[in-house]
Amino acid sequence: DVQLQASGGGLVQAGESLRLSCVVSGFTFDDYVIAWFRQAPGKEREGVSCISGSISTGRGRRIYADSVKGRFTISSDTAKNTVYLQMNSLKPEDTAVYYCAVPGLYVDGICPTGAHEYHSWGQGTQVTVSS
Repeated sequence: DVQLQASGGGLVQAGESLRLSCVVSGFTFDDYVIAWFRQAPGKEREGVSCISGSISTGRGRRIYADSVKGRFTISSDTAKNTVYLQMNSLKPEDTAVYYCAVPGLYVDGICPTGAHEYHSWGQGTQVTVSS
């Protein structure tokens, strides 16, 4: 079974930074897609960023929601089975529980956009940005 452990959340002021980590076990990083989602109180879970990679093709993708482009950076350390989300210039509207997730199917490194397409989820880490 794939298991994900998210960490790194906290309480920061607007303009500050946080780095989230997602350690993935029971999973190989040969061909992979791992995404970050977030869910604020009373709102639907939304995709934040996604990273994919393939040892066989050497190709990869990094995708960002419009709301975080230029501020967030996703990366992976395959030796540590870990995906990171560096979040800079945080805003109060970034306040949410952040989840990392793996889709049910790997298809050419494509990042599914719907949360329902992800079958393995981490437990979430709370990010709170004060104004």
